[in-house]
Amino acid sequence: MATETHNPHYDSTSDTASFGFTDVTADEKPELVQGVFESVAKNYDIMNDLMSAGVHRLWKNTLMDMIKPRADQHLLDVAGGTGDIAFRFMQNGGGHVTVCDLTEGMVRVGRDRAIDQAILDGIDWTVGNAEELPMPSSSVDVYTIAFGLRNVPRTLQALKEAYRVLKPGGRFFCLEFSKVVIPGFDKMYDEYSFKLLPKIGEVVAKDRESYVYLVESIRRFPDQETLKELMREAGFDQVKHRNLSGGIAAIHSGWKL
Repeated sequence: MATETHNPHYDSTSDTASFGFTDVTADEKPELVQGVFESVAKNYDIMNDLMSAGVHRLWKNTLMDMIKPRADQHLLDVAGGTGDIAFRFMQNGGGHVTVCDLTEGMVRVGRDRAIDQAILDGIDWTVGNAEELPMPSSSVDVYTIAFGLRNVPRTLQALKEAYRVLKPGGRFFCLEFSKVVIPGFDKMYDEYSFKLLPKIGEVVAKDRESYVYLVESIRRFPDQETLKELMREAGFDQVKHRNLSGGIAAIHSGWKL
């Protein structure tokens, strides 16, 4: 089937933003994104397992292997409402974690999960926007954003904010769906994404439209090389990426030097 693809000429300065395949103003998108994630919050982790056949857990483990958490590190996890990255960081020897998410419903799910796991200390929960973080400059050692950057209206602004809050010598990591790099596999992936995933959302979460958006948002997000260019523009050095599962996802990393 014909689908829209990652745009190699991504415009980071535009006042418009994509909400799936629909163009909206950059100021409209946060409220629309909040609506999606308020709707899917309670089923978010179950849906991630169903949508990826559990592979998202392996991708997040790979992210931890790249971070190499230490007890003296303060992590800021943005768009991390349900706590998946935060809990892994702490369980792998990391220090204090601040979780920041745009959607209050996602934060509530994460806090409840933390209580259920008896994680009561060493983690803060806050509602905030990736484009204007409620954090002091040069205050964190590691910044992560997993499956969240594509929901931000102004990607470059979010990257500049990540650079701002990192200490000199701090490191940025973005785990995100990306562009499939295996010839022929992209067509199979499109069939799976556009036909099966919305059906799963309809049956499991009783919310087809939110999962149509999630699929479409992946296709409108910058590809691997374009995202690296934006990271360099934001100020990051030693920018690189690692493809996962043939480019279905990728981890981008950079240093604030």
